[in-house]
Amino acid sequence: MTFQEPVIRRAGTEDIDALSEVVADALMAQPTAAWLVPDVAVRAGVLHRYARLVLTRGLDEGQVDTTHDRTAVGVWYSRLEPPVPAASWVNDLQRFLGPHASRFALLHAYVDAVVPHTPHHYLAHFAARRGQSGAVRAVLAGYHRRLDAEGLPAYAEVSGARPRESVVARLGYEPRSPVLLEPGGPALWRMWRPAPGDRRPDGLSCRVRADRSAMPLRRRAVPASPRSP
Repeated sequence: MTFQEPVIRRAGTEDIDALSEVVADALMAQPTAAWLVPDVAVRAGVLHRYARLVLTRGLDEGQVDTTHDRTAVGVWYSRLEPPVPAASWVNDLQRFLGPHASRFALLHAYVDAVVPHTPHHYLAHFAARRGQSGAVRAVLAGYHRRLDAEGLPAYAEVSGARPRESVVARLGYEPRSPVLLEPGGPALWRMWRPAPGDRRPDGLSCRVRADRSAMPLRRRAVPASPRSP
């Protein structure tokens, strides 16, 4: 059977219910899931609420792309200028996630501490239904064509021990040094997709081991934007 290229379109509010299931299921399969929500009894529900939040934010402040049948999704933000801190993001985490918000806020603080300095577009979330990796590659490839035409790089993060085997690695993203999530969390690999022919420094800082004592939330600026665990 030949693979038929899916039709890619911009998502809208009417897609949130279906796409939040896709994002939540993908989050459940990632090594960060148990670190974000240690209690397995409530993990699926918390991740589903988080998925709805990031999709809502993506529609309001970025761009959300999906397939015609909602089997895959990508959430993007333009970062041509350094992101401005957004207090409402922390408020939304607390409102949507209640007592589970602190670990998600910590994750965002870790990532915001190592934002690339070079202007780029940020792939905050990407997900597909089980067995639909071709669909998510098509979703991302469509956005990459736009970035290539504009001469812009892209940035993402993936968790796990094999970043070179990730979906984004097959689309030209190269692993950089990881953020080591503490306490007891997995490595979060920063992935950089250079602009065509670009050999300039990517602006990524060195390897980071982030923990509560090194980066307490009470002394951090408010996390700047939604991101992908």
